[in-house]
Amino acid sequence: MTDVTARIQGVETPATLIELEKLEANLKSMQRLADTNGVALRPHAKTHKSIEIGARQIALGACGLTVATIDEAIVFAREGKVGSITISRPIVSQQKFERLFAELRIVEVDLRIVVDSDRGIAAVSAAADKVGRQVGLFIKVDVGLHRCGVDPHSSQALELARQIERAPHLEFRGLLSHAGQAYAVTTRAEAGEIAEQERLTMLQVRDQLVSGGIAVAEISVGSTPTVLAATSFEGVIEIRPGNYVFFDLLPAKVGVASEADASLSVLATVIGKNDEYFITDAGSKTLTSDTGGHGMVGAQGFGVAYPTDRYLSADHRMLVAGLSEEHGKLTRGDFDLEIGSTVRIIPNHSCPVVNLARELLILDETGLQSWPIDAACSSR
Repeated sequence: MTDVTARIQGVETPATLIELEKLEANLKSMQRLADTNGVALRPHAKTHKSIEIGARQIALGACGLTVATIDEAIVFAREGKVGSITISRPIVSQQKFERLFAELRIVEVDLRIVVDSDRGIAAVSAAADKVGRQVGLFIKVDVGLHRCGVDPHSSQALELARQIERAPHLEFRGLLSHAGQAYAVTTRAEAGEIAEQERLTMLQVRDQLVSGGIAVAEISVGSTPTVLAATSFEGVIEIRPGNYVFFDLLPAKVGVASEADASLSVLATVIGKNDEYFITDAGSKTLTSDTGGHGMVGAQGFGVAYPTDRYLSADHRMLVAGLSEEHGKLTRGDFDLEIGSTVRIIPNHSCPVVNLARELLILDETGLQSWPIDAACSSR
């Protein structure tokens, strides 16, 4: 029996496990990368949704946090006492901004809002005018994901920046991007090419704005694969990776991390078996049915599993081949598992796994402790 196996004996499954030593190594490694390259690190907290992990990132040197939603911003600003927060998903609802400002009316926090449309600027401007609050705005640039962001080859960024500068309570801070299409490649070199194209595109948009008389104080780029694979950060002010805290099969398939780097795994129990599969108690309500982000290539199944006492043993690697709500199917190999034995699963995508969990069980050298998922299910 391994040391980890002994420490997790008796844990009720399914459970989301975090190896503290690996988590801390991942946090320190990314902060070191940022410091070495002279860029600010603003981690995306949607991955972990944890005040404790956010506090550790700030203590190591992060300049603030990135979040995806209004509710995440409220949790980290009010309860996590984070002094600077970027909401990276464009919001076009004045009502949402009014709720955000009301919730944080007595909280000292630098709010940084991302926009890519006239509607977004109008919504945040009207809400800020109502309460007399200064708000920093970033314009999102589409660098190839084709999800949100202005066309970098158009004049839209310049036009939006001018609108922001005319608004009494808005301050134009800079340009922001997310090259999530990097998750669809299969080599580190390809991810590095996407990172470089992202950087050059952002510099081109910056130069367009400067030529139009608009100063650009910050260029912020993000995604764990592109940050880890980048060969140059010249001109970049800030990076916003999120997945790096836990890792999963996505960055492993891209080639910027390994399964051994994953600090998160899901502990599950074998509750049945047949000629083809071992059946576990971790289904889609635990692992999610997410097969990977942004067109991830080569995604088979919903994760990989190992017997708990043979974790990361290549001879005992099993594919999570199928999920229903409360059941998972593991492909059988040349070994047997007893009903009642446990496995550890590395998911395709750790972010939604955390959002579905009730707690994080932290494995340290002494045993287990529980950390709350403070912003779980904060999707608004």
